[in-house]
Amino acid sequence: MTDSPHFVVAEPFRTTCVPFARLLQEHQLLRLYAVGTRRPTPGILPEVTRLRPLIGLLAYIAARTLSPFSAESFRFSLHPMLDRWVKKMLKPGDYILSSFGYANESFEWIRRHGGKTFIDAGNSHPDSFWEIMTEEHRRWNCSYPPVARHHYQRSKAMMEHVDYVFAPSKFVADSFLTRGFSPERVLRNIYPIDLRCFSPQSAPRPKGLPLRVINTGYLTLRKGTPYLLDAFRIVLKHEPKARLMLNKAASDSMKPILSRYTDLPIDWSPGLPHPQLAERLRSADIFVLPSVEDGFALVVGEALACGLPVITTPNTGASDLITEGVNGNVIPIRDPEAIANAILSWWQRIQDGTHPSGGALNPNTLSRATFEATLERQLTTLGILPSPE
Repeated sequence: MTDSPHFVVAEPFRTTCVPFARLLQEHQLLRLYAVGTRRPTPGILPEVTRLRPLIGLLAYIAARTLSPFSAESFRFSLHPMLDRWVKKMLKPGDYILSSFGYANESFEWIRRHGGKTFIDAGNSHPDSFWEIMTEEHRRWNCSYPPVARHHYQRSKAMMEHVDYVFAPSKFVADSFLTRGFSPERVLRNIYPIDLRCFSPQSAPRPKGLPLRVINTGYLTLRKGTPYLLDAFRIVLKHEPKARLMLNKAASDSMKPILSRYTDLPIDWSPGLPHPQLAERLRSADIFVLPSVEDGFALVVGEALACGLPVITTPNTGASDLITEGVNGNVIPIRDPEAIANAILSWWQRIQDGTHPSGGALNPNTLSRATFEATLERQLTTLGILPSPE
């Protein structure tokens, strides 16, 4: 392994880069894990960890004092600080893994000094993201941009310094392929999800309960929340006792739109830890996430693991987990009528007893072992890990 490259993993806070870092460490490929927090990351050795607590502190203050959009924009403005800090610790020949806009100068430096760059693409290509969401904000007369423009520009500029893309879904992979990345540079690997708390309801569903439709995600234009609300209005015409279960957390762009739906019977919930979240999922009948842009929605895996049929869109990366008509439906984006029809169809199956509970998801699909086995094969193909004997 002396000829193997050493990786630097850089992120402002703990993200989906962590499972990559753990696997790299297991194979003695992780030289440095740089994160802008004050607490070490579980599973990452102290001797390879470097912390920058100031980044996390500033982001925390912003989150407590600013609106959601302003706090997010401020957090993005901290990325150059992380980048400059990481760049000082690089060595010629290093490889680096980071994400959108986190480490532009470091990526450029790495390539000039003989290394390779990898991006963990939790969302679609920056240009794809911007085009989809600009259209969405136009449709709803939203005064906010899809994301802080400086972050979009920084993320877009980073793309010219990216060698390889880790894509968690077909949706993300396709967005890079259509933007000129060759197939061998786009590496598919589904994020692992800890599903220990998430399992189907053990007891049969009591007869006579009204329909309960749930979404446990953040309420935003990106997640297609207005289309869910419009669809539920249609559902109520057929099932007037139905209830919609939603998370209270909403983006600044979504809050004015929510005021148009105060007539809907909504069961609101704060953010919940996993055990309570799983209980809430098991109390519902159907999960709906009609995102217009979503790299890989972990909540879809959680809902499937609880035995719920899931209605989602092809722009929700986790739609890769759906087998049409077996554990859900993939419907077009921006189509409330299609959402409502799918809800009512699944509701009929639930009432008839033709939708078996449980078995909606093979847990191995989202296991850490599956993720690591896939990543090991990819690193072997790239010549980073030796071929097995």
